[in-house]
Amino acid sequence: MKPTEEEDLDDDAEISEDSEVSESDEDEDTGLTENQNRLLYMISLYTNVANPGTDEKGDWLRKPALIVLIYEGIVAGVLDFDYAPSSQNLGQRRVWLNVSQEGKSDVEFLREEELLNGLQMSSKNFQPMTCYQISEKGRELVKRISRKEKEAVHEFVYAKGTRELLNADWDGVRYCLKSASGYSRPSDITDTEDVSYVSSAYIPQCLRYGGRPTLSNAHRAHESAVNDGGDNIRDELDEVITLNSVSIIVAEYIPFGANQIVQLNNNVGSTERVQGGFISPSIDDKADETSISMSPELTSVDILDYTLTNHINFEAEINLANNSQSVVQVETFGVSVNAEGTCFYGLQVEAVMDRIKDNISLDHLSRLLVDVQQDSSSIVDSIISAYQRELVQLVFLGDAANRNKVNLIIANEITPHLTAEEYMDKGEYENELKQVIGDTKAAYDISEHDTLIFGSHGLLVAGPNSRHHEPLLCAYLQFITIDIFLQNFFARLWILNDDMVTTNKIIGVGTKDPRALNDIRYRICRLAKDSIQLEEILGYLLEALEIIEIPPEPAEQAGRSLYERLEIGGMRNQLVRRSMDLKKNIAGSHRFLDVLREMSASVSEAKMFVLNESVDLNTKRMCALQSTNERAANSLQILQAIFAAILSFNFLDRLTGPGWTIIQSGWFVTFWDDVVLSTPLLWFLFSMVAWAIIGGVVYWTYTSRNYVADGMTTVRMKVDRKIDVEKLQNFIATKTHASEEHFYTTDTSISKITYTDNVKQDWGGAKPTITFEYDHKNEFLFSITIQYNRRMANKNLVFSASNLREKIENELDLVMVYVDTKKEDEKYYLASDKRALIEELIQAQEEEDEEEDDE
Repeated sequence: MKPTEEEDLDDDAEISEDSEVSESDEDEDTGLTENQNRLLYMISLYTNVANPGTDEKGDWLRKPALIVLIYEGIVAGVLDFDYAPSSQNLGQRRVWLNVSQEGKSDVEFLREEELLNGLQMSSKNFQPMTCYQISEKGRELVKRISRKEKEAVHEFVYAKGTRELLNADWDGVRYCLKSASGYSRPSDITDTEDVSYVSSAYIPQCLRYGGRPTLSNAHRAHESAVNDGGDNIRDELDEVITLNSVSIIVAEYIPFGANQIVQLNNNVGSTERVQGGFISPSIDDKADETSISMSPELTSVDILDYTLTNHINFEAEINLANNSQSVVQVETFGVSVNAEGTCFYGLQVEAVMDRIKDNISLDHLSRLLVDVQQDSSSIVDSIISAYQRELVQLVFLGDAANRNKVNLIIANEITPHLTAEEYMDKGEYENELKQVIGDTKAAYDISEHDTLIFGSHGLLVAGPNSRHHEPLLCAYLQFITIDIFLQNFFARLWILNDDMVTTNKIIGVGTKDPRALNDIRYRICRLAKDSIQLEEILGYLLEALEIIEIPPEPAEQAGRSLYERLEIGGMRNQLVRRSMDLKKNIAGSHRFLDVLREMSASVSEAKMFVLNESVDLNTKRMCALQSTNERAANSLQILQAIFAAILSFNFLDRLTGPGWTIIQSGWFVTFWDDVVLSTPLLWFLFSMVAWAIIGGVVYWTYTSRNYVADGMTTVRMKVDRKIDVEKLQNFIATKTHASEEHFYTTDTSISKITYTDNVKQDWGGAKPTITFEYDHKNEFLFSITIQYNRRMANKNLVFSASNLREKIENELDLVMVYVDTKKEDEKYYLASDKRALIEELIQAQEEEDEEEDDE
């Protein structure tokens, strides 16, 4: 949202007016905290309410942009909030942002007080979008905010030295703050912070089937405290809740089956004498060669236990370099993968910074979870098959590395120990919990000492008996991971349908756009492949829901209470219903795709009909040329008769002698008698010499002309680009036309203009003949044909084929004939192609950052 200059002036006038009011009421109480006052005023600068009954449109502030502005306020020292990394969907990507849960809580409070209006929408990627707007009540309250607080807000919402609002703009890689006049600076909201920690592999006992126990890194706990507990945290953290003896389980669903588990066991060497070792997702495409070079940043795997077709448990140690030398991270995962598709990644937190085992801050834990989420993706991507990676990339639209997972945090003790209701205080306790489990949904006391808290990204179980409930919690995770996967699957399916709708639009203009047919064929092939793979994934989901076992209800009271709160049985029924519903959606997509195939065939037939018409026209031209050739043959026969008569007369002339020749003239008689007749064979020899000279001249003229004619270079350029027809016609109007052809249909108006460029100095000394074929109605240039005789040009300046192409393109660029349609075309790209463009931007940005670091 970019306010116009008039709106900026109005805002400035209003700010000035508000400031005058505030000066007299500097200490007037608004009933809000200082942070809430500043937050409300900031939102009022970006939004306004339209007057009813007019054509005005109200301005709203999107939630992601508001999160960025809140973060910038924290960095500027204007807003006194904490922030923690949180996974957010932005366009085609899921990224980690430094989100202030306290700031979000204050925004919700302002909505509850009716100081802000809320608007719920859906994005093009079928993700929910919330927008905010100052209400009339909020506008009145803003007038009572002091001038000092307003000026504090101005420090980070305006471009430096101006009264131009900074707008948060997402470019696919990072957020930039931009003003209307062009000022721009990047925001570091996507730069998450690191903490030092030491972890050991952790796999719940309910997932184990024999084998040795996991190894402990407790003896290395002191390493996280070196360098004064190394971290790169930029904010001062307010610790409210701490945990003792923390275990983390991150879980996700990946399409698996019995055959994939067998292949997985083979990939990691479970069946070999020496199991495990280092693993890599790279494909060895030169397996017949002697050696291979690999980066040292590999994952080490140590097998714990496995069954060939059902599961595998192993330890995985991450060997990745840290960006900060002061940060020490000892990261060992316990990984459990089963045939139902549930992947568990477990860690026992031995120490975080200078906190060993106990007193682990949720602020620090939230930053640790970012590493766990990202590194767990690296581990499983290294061991699953390439086809499984392809399926996961399909569902998560090429952003599988940042896919969302569910967090289960188990702690032996939580401090302070409160009732479940007290944790849901809409204040500091709840905000702290949101940093690790997302937006809180509910909290329950499952026993006198054990607490269960549900969040949008996971759940927290704290208490001395929490580990006794691991079988129930793991069963719950199996279903909640499928729930998360189904949400992404559903969104991807609608993106697929949206791509089909776009393809339908392209088919509608297929006869007008020369590029459309190839684009349609490519799109239908990609859509068909995606549709088939989505149907296969749904088959894996239904199979998983069928074979996952629901544990029996525990006998003890705490277990029964937890069983009731988790509602595992009901969740399974809901997931089955949702999966069956998706089955109907996929069937509909297949039918839609069949319709698109038929429609594309119609476009192809229409193109073929036009081609047949062109062939028919060329055939008629050939018939006309044949008739011309017949007339030329008749003329040649007449010339042959004339040539025979001339030859006969000349033969008689040679036989009859001087009676028929010029030698009868008086002035020539003496020469004839004295020279020609008196010398034997002189006249015959003279005739032969004359014949040879004249014949040689005629032959030289014929061959030289053929030689020059054979030096023709023809360059045909298939363009098929959008053009400014008026500029092209103005360009052609400066030339002398040789010929014009026009062909009109209902959808097209095709012109074929041929001219000779008489400025031969610009073309190396030869005059080229150039033909433009374009559609005047739809503004497309189809082709350019250049005919250039290189043997008529200066030998030192002659143009090659590439020179000719470059020359004509430069001339067209000079008069700006071509229209840049890149941004317009990107709107019609497939979702996967849009994601590929973003990936290119990310890689370019990473290379640029590396170059800056090297400097």
